[in-house]
Amino acid sequence: MPIETISANAKLATKQTPLPNPKLAANIDIDGVTHFLLELDALKRINRRSYVTGTTRLENSAEHSWHLAMACWSIVELFELDVNHEKLLKMALIHDLGEIDAGDTFLYADSRGDAHVDERAGITRLQSERGNGIADLSEVWEEQETGHSKETQLLRVVDRLLPFLLNLNTNGKTWIDANVTRSQVAGAHEFIKDSFPSIHDWLAKQIDYATKQGWLIDA
Repeated sequence: MPIETISANAKLATKQTPLPNPKLAANIDIDGVTHFLLELDALKRINRRSYVTGTTRLENSAEHSWHLAMACWSIVELFELDVNHEKLLKMALIHDLGEIDAGDTFLYADSRGDAHVDERAGITRLQSERGNGIADLSEVWEEQETGHSKETQLLRVVDRLLPFLLNLNTNGKTWIDANVTRSQVAGAHEFIKDSFPSIHDWLAKQIDYATKQGWLIDA
């Protein structure tokens, strides 16, 4: 057996201090814990409209949530933004959780403005599910949905940037399929001009490019 394997096995065999407080753990039903974990797993079944690069399949909402959290983390570090990392990452992870019940609503759908109603109801249900250990689940979701903090502001910027990026790198497939226009895309990203000017400038150039490629209707 290689020395590295022996060393790894020896570490695993070393007795570890239990992580939870024994008295607290005795009152927690692990069946309930795993029930809630499976409720969260359901987000993987919710398909979005963006295609995963290098594939022919749609991205699901769990993948988007992961991508959103990682992208926010990277941008915060790179631009040295003065934000609360924990708050930002929690909001990114919970951002689309209400879609487990509500489903994903396409950015350019007529029903987009009402999507928050069913999503909020889904969050309310999850908050009361047995095994949920996140006491402020609804509060964190509401902050990302209606708040005005720096963390919420950044989250909204990156949440718009990512599907745009996927569309740009899949030859505009989603835009073409839905007959999306240049003005629709420009309008949906206009708010970024104030929140994050350098990203908005980049987006504007890419919108021009996508229109010239015929991926966006020039209207």
